[in-house]
Amino acid sequence: MKGTAAPALGIALAALATVVWSGSFVTSRALHDSVPPVQHAFWRWVIALAVITPFGARQAWRQRQLIRRHLGFVVLASLLGVTVYNTLVNQAGLTTPAATMGMIMAASPVLMAVFERASGVRLGARRIAGVLTACAGVLLLLGRDGARFAAGDLWMIAAACCFGSYSALLRRKPAELGGTAFLFSTFLIGAVLLLPAQGVSLAAQGGFTPAPATVLPLLYVGIVSSALAFFAWNRAIALVGPSRAGVVYYLQPVCVALLSWALLDEATGWAQFLCMALILGGVVLGARR
Repeated sequence: MKGTAAPALGIALAALATVVWSGSFVTSRALHDSVPPVQHAFWRWVIALAVITPFGARQAWRQRQLIRRHLGFVVLASLLGVTVYNTLVNQAGLTTPAATMGMIMAASPVLMAVFERASGVRLGARRIAGVLTACAGVLLLLGRDGARFAAGDLWMIAAACCFGSYSALLRRKPAELGGTAFLFSTFLIGAVLLLPAQGVSLAAQGGFTPAPATVLPLLYVGIVSSALAFFAWNRAIALVGPSRAGVVYYLQPVCVALLSWALLDEATGWAQFLCMALILGGVVLGARR
């Protein structure tokens, strides 16, 4: 893919993943009192694995020697992006509003830019200005009522670090490793790594009651927020790099705030909308060529 088509597609895919993931923060908050965090994460990835298997299992089998050769990379990506990241998000949802979760996750693009610059990539003045502008909007949004951190906020900071590291790690994915084979492998390994924690959760907390209010959100995060969004995000990283995709990721607090206001009745006022406008301006500035 040449010319302006590849960057435009990369930005569009990053935006798609960002909007879809915004809904997963809302589901984490909505399920906080009905599905334990570890069980939420485990069934999310079991569903995602079932969805990706028809597309990725055969490719992964054909590339099994390549996967075995790069097993350390695949396991680390599975641990950061699958096992740990979403479990931390679900844990944060126990005490932190969805809108705040989205705001804290906006620390990830800063980490992506730092990691990419450390690897020798020149970011450019416009992209740095976009990152700083969007980051200022997020900080203003987060601090509008003063600094009042809940325990869940600390879990979200850890989740942001995990996701930023995962996104930077994607730059090292072997070019010959197929996208669906990589997703299948990371979903499978990530779900297996969650098995011990799933057993402990079942023994200590018991299972949850399957009902439309629990199953439908799990299907959303498993099919849309995992299989679809991770494919889109990984492809975006391959096309435009983590720092540029990360600027688009600043849209997430805007989307989460709007969704949490519409679906969970969380408060949103004029100050939030002003900060959102600042974030959007930074995204437009930083995502341009």
